[in-house]
Amino acid sequence: MDIATIIGLVLGFGAIIGGQILEGGHVQALLQPTAALIVLGGTFGATLVSFPMPAVLKAFKEALRAFLPPKTSFEQTISNIITYAQKARKDGILSLEQDAKMAKDPFLHKGLNLITDGTEPQTFRDTMEIELATFEEQAKTSPEFFEAAGGFAPTIGIIGAVLGLIHVMSNLSDASKLGEGIAVAFVATIYGLITANIICIPISTKLKHQNKELVKDKMIILEGLFSLLAGENPRFIEEKLKAYLHEKGKGSKDDEKKK
Repeated sequence: MDIATIIGLVLGFGAIIGGQILEGGHVQALLQPTAALIVLGGTFGATLVSFPMPAVLKAFKEALRAFLPPKTSFEQTISNIITYAQKARKDGILSLEQDAKMAKDPFLHKGLNLITDGTEPQTFRDTMEIELATFEEQAKTSPEFFEAAGGFAPTIGIIGAVLGLIHVMSNLSDASKLGEGIAVAFVATIYGLITANIICIPISTKLKHQNKELVKDKMIILEGLFSLLAGENPRFIEEKLKAYLHEKGKGSKDDEKKK
């Protein structure tokens, strides 16, 4: 469970509701089913028009990653690659056939299969880079879906507010209800802004961050297996791959030395 997502949602909704209460308003004033129907229905209706159904289903499925992020351990990936390199150096490339069958990551599975099939190093790199590029392209869809929804939501909220005002203006004969009617109309605008800025856009941003981590994990696999295939020393491979872990750390240390 991603605790940051839980805290963020609680803090975001808590701040809005808390602010409403501190201003002397009632929470019930924010609960408008009609406004919710207009905003949510309109937002995701417009988004459905923008994306094919497979992409829509995939996006809703991957939205769960905001709460249950994929488990990626760069250290474990490097450790596995070094184990493969040591095994190949000792028993030969073909000794990795069983490891290829046991690999759960499709990218790693394909890489090990190419190696045990006797693929040339450059052909291996070209093939795996295509696989990586394809993964990156497919991974963009879900964040783009929620980013688009976040763009539509405020506009749909305004539409909801206008519809509410039309209803108010058609009942001007009862002046005592004008204030309440206008307040209800603008709840749709609030719903639109909340949907965009607390739900959709944050989910899109989190998925993008997670995708970067997944791509980085695959880059480590690609570089490690390529080095293995090229016959490099396992210790050298380990030092090379560890550079992916310490890029930020190295930058800060270099800055301190310059100072």
